[in-house]
Amino acid sequence: MLRAFKVRGAEPGQLTAGFVAFELDLMAAVMNQIIPTLDAMTSAPLTLPNALDLPDAQGVYLLIHDGRIKYVGKTDAEAGLRTRLARHARKFEQRRNVRPEDVFFRATQILVLTAMDIESKVINHYRSEWNGSGIGSNDPGRERETTNKPDLGFDAQFPINIDIALEILRPGTFSVHEALITLKEALPYTLRYEVQLPAGRTKGGSHDYRLNPHPDMVMARLTVPDRPMTLTETMQLILRALPEGWQATYFVSHIILYKESRSYLHGTPI
Repeated sequence: MLRAFKVRGAEPGQLTAGFVAFELDLMAAVMNQIIPTLDAMTSAPLTLPNALDLPDAQGVYLLIHDGRIKYVGKTDAEAGLRTRLARHARKFEQRRNVRPEDVFFRATQILVLTAMDIESKVINHYRSEWNGSGIGSNDPGRERETTNKPDLGFDAQFPINIDIALEILRPGTFSVHEALITLKEALPYTLRYEVQLPAGRTKGGSHDYRLNPHPDMVMARLTVPDRPMTLTETMQLILRALPEGWQATYFVSHIILYKESRSYLHGTPI
């Protein structure tokens, strides 16, 4: 869409001879095409194989549950459609009150997406209820537990299920730290545990769970049996291996493991 603008010195409704200024309204052009395209598409089940069939490209996608569009997402060059939708598919595999086959998606690659705030426009159009409710959030850190505010939205409706038998840890004997790294990187929700920060630092970084383990976790060893285990069983195995004073706590959105004895209003000890 091209829009003509008044040029300085010209009367309203007139243009300077031999010159006109136009602004290319690219956002309007994209929206005029993408909304009808998304509305006309056939939805596909949000399974991991379906997600992995997608290109890892920039684009926009919808998540549909109970016949309604619940979430609008936009991808970028670092995490494209395949990466983002595979992440969502894994998330639904270990949630209560929902099955992966209950959720569907529509996705479209957009070649001119860079630097455009198309996500907010599509969110406003569909008024999707899961946006801003936690489904796409990263771990906000320790503050979540200490504020004593309940998890709302997506996590409250579909809490994580830690009673599913999983095959994440291979059989054998390992340090607690090794086991926690494997769990943290495999689980489709947050597992946060205490680290030993270097002197002078008061806040952890994104890689401290690997680089700065608490000494107890390095010294303690556990033997993993040759069978699938639920996360509840796995965390109890880890707690038995650690010295006294450690506590694992379940929240509807995540799990924490700290050297503490503490009661949380919205958390349950494992």
